Amino acid sequence: MSAPVVRPLVVGEPAPAADTLLALDQVVKHFPGRRKQPPVRAVDGVSLSVRRGETVGLVGESGSGKSTLGRLALSLLTPTAGTVRFDGTDVSTLRRRDLEHLRRRMQLVFQDPVSSFSPRMTIEEVLTEPMIVHGVGNKDSRRKRCRELLDLVGLPVTALERYPHQFSGGQAQRIGIARALTTNPELIVCDEAVSALDVSVQAQILNLLRDVQRELGLSYLFIAHDLNVVRYMSDRISVMYLGKLVESGPTDTLMGAPLHPYTAALVEAVPSLERRGELRAPLSGEIPSPSRPPSGCHFHTRCPRRFEPCDHVEPDLVAFGDRSAACHLVQGAESGARS
Repeated sequence: MSAPVVRPLVVGEPAPAADTLLALDQVVKHFPGRRKQPPVRAVDGVSLSVRRGETVGLVGESGSGKSTLGRLALSLLTPTAGTVRFDGTDVSTLRRRDLEHLRRRMQLVFQDPVSSFSPRMTIEEVLTEPMIVHGVGNKDSRRKRCRELLDLVGLPVTALERYPHQFSGGQAQRIGIARALTTNPELIVCDEAVSALDVSVQAQILNLLRDVQRELGLSYLFIAHDLNVVRYMSDRISVMYLGKLVESGPTDTLMGAPLHPYTAALVEAVPSLERRGELRAPLSGEIPSPSRPPSGCHFHTRCPRRFEPCDHVEPDLVAFGDRSAACHLVQGAESGARS
């Protein structure tokens, strides 16, 4: 199967309905606080879309809400507010049986696949289980599918009779990818899928994911804290901070000229031969608690460029051509340029 043609999307404008596979509209997810504490505002009004055949990267520090957003996209969590649509269908309106059928079309690749495998199951049983749950094929066709998937991810058929603990981290992640493919999904959420692997093994798994995407026409929501990895994988990148998107745009544009100071700090932290030997100032402070986010711009407590409105006026995510940013500094500069 030839790779689908991916056209640039203007951030802030909806993709054509026929192109959009996943659409999150002002999605909110709050978790109850402990011992009368305020709720944890894990995701706080995020809009994001993934088109057919493209990879959207989602990057941010730990605690920014990336994994929660990924689980909302897969309908593994119910949003507090907002809408999640898959292929035009509002998943919140579906009955349980219809939702289970829809889940065949979306899957998850975990950070640590071994912890998601039963140690008592052979790899054949691990791969067969999702097909049984979703009523895919019969015993013979499932076994054939297992063999095909192992070949696709570069493992020998003899792996079917072995157990998860007998594989290296990279081999286990190949099995995790194979398991995600058992039901012929259209969307795969990769949640820190390579962060636990050695750098050399990371490259192998990333290349495998790209090869599989080209062959099968998959869409990825690729979640990671490593911007270098996200840059390699993604057509577009969305940057998340404390439950909100602060910047989105085409990968090369965002990496080459970030608009938001948080994105700029993440880009600056990426190792580069061009900046070899330069002293890079690390991002100061730690991400605040999502149960007590700062007023105004959530990033103002750590931002080296903050000014008067930042600490009390929350900036909207505003489109600038093919990208968007939530920053008073950027919006002020744009307004000045237009006047």
